[in-house]
Amino acid sequence: MHRGASFLWLLAFSLGWLARSLEGVESCRGTLYLTIDTGSMKPAEEIAAILRKHGVRATFFLSNERTWRGDHALDDSWKTFYQGLVRDGHAFGSHTWRHWYLGPDRPDRRVTYRGPNGQRQQLTQEQLCDEIKRPDERFQMLTGRKMDPIWRAPGGRHTPLSLAFARACGYEHVGWSPAGFLGDELPSETYPNEKLLARALANLRDGDILMMHLGIRSRKEPFWPVLDPLLAGLKKKGFCFATLAERRK
Repeated sequence: MHRGASFLWLLAFSLGWLARSLEGVESCRGTLYLTIDTGSMKPAEEIAAILRKHGVRATFFLSNERTWRGDHALDDSWKTFYQGLVRDGHAFGSHTWRHWYLGPDRPDRRVTYRGPNGQRQQLTQEQLCDEIKRPDERFQMLTGRKMDPIWRAPGGRHTPLSLAFARACGYEHVGWSPAGFLGDELPSETYPNEKLLARALANLRDGDILMMHLGIRSRKEPFWPVLDPLLAGLKKKGFCFATLAERRK
C-alpha cells in the first residue's frame, strides 16, 4: 500500500475509534451501582450470565447462608462460580458470616446479634469484626482475591455501635438507595415482576445503589428474570454501571 494511502487509512481508523469512544461517554447520562446479596443461590448462574450478556459489573455482598441445595454459599462447592465472577470483573464485600440481624446496642458496649430461631449473642468489637472478616477470609481461600473493605448488615439493619466497630476494623457500611430497592423480597402476589420492573425504570436516578439477591425462597414468582429487561431498559435510557470499588476511588 502506498505510504500516503496508509497514512490516510490510519487517520480514518483513529478518528473512527475516537468518535465511538466519545459517543460512549456522551451516551452515559448517569451511573448506577448494582449490588447483589447472597440468598438461596438457586439462580446464581443465570444472574451471572445476564450480567455477562449486558457487560455489567456488580458488587456482590457475600455471607455463608444455607443454599437451596443444602450446602452453604461459601462452601468449596461454589468455588468455580466465584472464580467466574472474579474473571468477569465484579467487586465483593462482606454480608457477615452467619447473616443474623444486628441490634439493639447495649449499655455495656456490645451489639445484640439475633439468629433466625431466636438465638441471641452479645458481640464485642472483636467478635463483630470477626463476623465481618470471615467471609473475606473464606473468599480469598476460594478465589485468591481479597474483598473490598466494605460490608452490608443483613437486612440493612445496623446500629451506631456496629457501624463504629466495623469502621474500627477497616470496613465501611454500604446500604442502598430508596429507589434502588428492587423489591425481590416483596410478595409477588402484590408486587408482580411487571410492576417492580416498571417502578425501577421510572424511579432510578444517577448515583443510585440498586439491591437484589441471588434468589429469594419466599417469593412465588422468581424475580431474577427481571434483571435482563431491567439492565436493557436502563442502558437504553443512557445509564452506565460501575462497581462500588470504582465509586470509592
